[in-house]
Amino acid sequence: MIITNKQFPNYKKYEIMYEGRPLSMEVGKMAELCNAAVLVKYGETTVLVTCTASARPKDGIDYFPLAVDFNEKLYAVGRIPGSFMRREGKPSLPAVLASRLIDRPMRPLFPSDLRNDVVIACEVLSVDRDCSPEITAMIGASAAVSISDVPFNGPIAGIVLGWDGEKYLFNPTQEERKNNRMITTIAATHKKIVMIESEADQVPDDVMYEGIVQAHEHLQPVLDLIDKMVEEIGKPKFEYEHASFDEELFQKLVDNEFEGMEYCMDTDDKNVREARVNEWITKIQDKYEEEHPDLMNYMDEILYKMQKMVVKKWLLAGKRVDGRQMNEIRPLAAEVGLIPKVHGSALFTRGQTQVLSIATLATLSDAQKLDTIWEEEEKRFMHHYNMPSYSTGEARASRSTGRREYGHGALVEKALEAVIPDVEDFPYAIRVVSEVLSSNGSTSQGSICGTTLALMDAGVPLKAPVAGISCGLIQDGDDFTTFIDIQGVEDFHGEMDFKVAGTKAGITAIQMDLKNDGLKHEIIKEAFAITKEARFQILDAIMLKALPEPRKELAKSAPKMIQIKINPDKIREVIGSGGKVIQKITADTGCKIDINDDGSIFIASTDIEACRTARKTIEDIVFEPEVGALYYGEVKRVISNLGAFVELAPGKDAMCHIKDLEFKRTEKVEDVLNVGDHTWVKFTGVDDRGRWNISRKDALRERGEA
Repeated sequence: MIITNKQFPNYKKYEIMYEGRPLSMEVGKMAELCNAAVLVKYGETTVLVTCTASARPKDGIDYFPLAVDFNEKLYAVGRIPGSFMRREGKPSLPAVLASRLIDRPMRPLFPSDLRNDVVIACEVLSVDRDCSPEITAMIGASAAVSISDVPFNGPIAGIVLGWDGEKYLFNPTQEERKNNRMITTIAATHKKIVMIESEADQVPDDVMYEGIVQAHEHLQPVLDLIDKMVEEIGKPKFEYEHASFDEELFQKLVDNEFEGMEYCMDTDDKNVREARVNEWITKIQDKYEEEHPDLMNYMDEILYKMQKMVVKKWLLAGKRVDGRQMNEIRPLAAEVGLIPKVHGSALFTRGQTQVLSIATLATLSDAQKLDTIWEEEEKRFMHHYNMPSYSTGEARASRSTGRREYGHGALVEKALEAVIPDVEDFPYAIRVVSEVLSSNGSTSQGSICGTTLALMDAGVPLKAPVAGISCGLIQDGDDFTTFIDIQGVEDFHGEMDFKVAGTKAGITAIQMDLKNDGLKHEIIKEAFAITKEARFQILDAIMLKALPEPRKELAKSAPKMIQIKINPDKIREVIGSGGKVIQKITADTGCKIDINDDGSIFIASTDIEACRTARKTIEDIVFEPEVGALYYGEVKRVISNLGAFVELAPGKDAMCHIKDLEFKRTEKVEDVLNVGDHTWVKFTGVDDRGRWNISRKDALRERGEA
């Protein structure tokens, strides 16, 4: 047998310090059959990122088939999966969001006519809590594609921006995050911002903008490092088969049929527009198909390009498809309490976009349990977003939840998280489902408005109402135009969907998606200005008129909650042997009772009196008298020459010695007290045998009856 000591002649390691922690990227040792592979380490967070591309384009598609997978492995945090199979299954929601976080800034930088499959896989091998695995994977993905032979107009780099109320934090550590008021992830090229994703605690708009500008500077060293890698080991980009398109036919249609397309687009009704476009297609077929038999093979791209030309021409001239001003919001409507029996509901309409949001309240035991590589173990506030096919007028059967729906649901969660009351003030698990009934642009922002109103209708004492709005962009060289409240056609053909949610005090969430190669700072600044004005208008003009403040009382169908705190040493007494005590309380009252290890007890029922009965029963079980306190109790037993046993709480007796009954000498207890009598006593303490001692004469003195 011959064993060869394999070497790695192509191995290289690139290193810098990035915000106080080492960042390294290794190539030439692992996964060498891929187009490129990078082992990236930030602190002790380690991610293997691979990039693979198919040799031939995929047939029959009109889009770039990019797949980005963020594969979390629980061994990365020293844990075994909690599922029945004890292995990882489908990606968790945070993993799906991490995949989207990497996909969104990178996708626009690939050639739009590339049809080869490209797969970027990020295998999370270990996690250092001070170093974000998402940022580590994003940097590795950018480096892997940049040094590969796959065409890419990068690189990009990512950074997390925080703010503690006084200073900015860049890639904050766990300790720094304790007082942090925002987590804003920023991806950028050397000159432009390509992605912003933020969750914030009502951070002022100007603070957010200035932080983004500074963060752009802070990530430049990573871009320089990737540039160095490309210079030293980057592969030549492969030639690919460009998607076919009949440019001659397209130009002929632009010259002869452009006015017809303008007529198709000149309406604010999506259904009317689609009907006109179908008529236009029929006319084009009759007129050109004989000369161009492959016309219909290109029709989707023809429509996209011609409609984009129309939208761009109009927007640059200050005209919108539906005739609105650039800073004008579509007609708004909102109403609450329209669904019976549920705990809270709201219908929010903006133009042809309409969202029905429904809130449900439950005990904390219904909080979502999480089994991921991230620290969060449960989620008390949940938002779920559904966009069925009928919302766009399509006849298509509904399938399982897609990544887009997960992403929009999470965006609404981020937007509302900062204003959800603390668990001490409102001890409920909260779920809101937003059903998109009609979709013509910006459904996620409609969901934010609807969710706010549904929560207020449910009686959730939000710290402040939140509104969301989106800003669009059209560019022509260095000239650009921004416009508020984009509808579907403007989103589809525009270059930016800049979503901002917030209260009147500041921003709570941002999500920025682009179709171009990035934004200059002045565009971002203008987007913040117009979205701030718009969300104020939505709050004042519609939302707060529909419901000025959260309802003072919960719906009749909602569980009523009482919270008490007991000595953790008493938990065993409340539960009882084999759970007999707690089960009896539950059976007797019909309440749902949750007990935490710290002694917090949450009692829930639709009947508040049942909650109070359960609370009284538990308080009696754990009753501990306070030294010096007075109690009024029933005499349960008498020993003539010794003393009387007085019940301080159900089942909790204490003995008043005969000498402590009155100020004068007492011959026998019955001269003063008999079984069934009620009397005031003062608790004087516990003796060395653990017995409770009380004094009737001390109570009489304190009450002035001596």
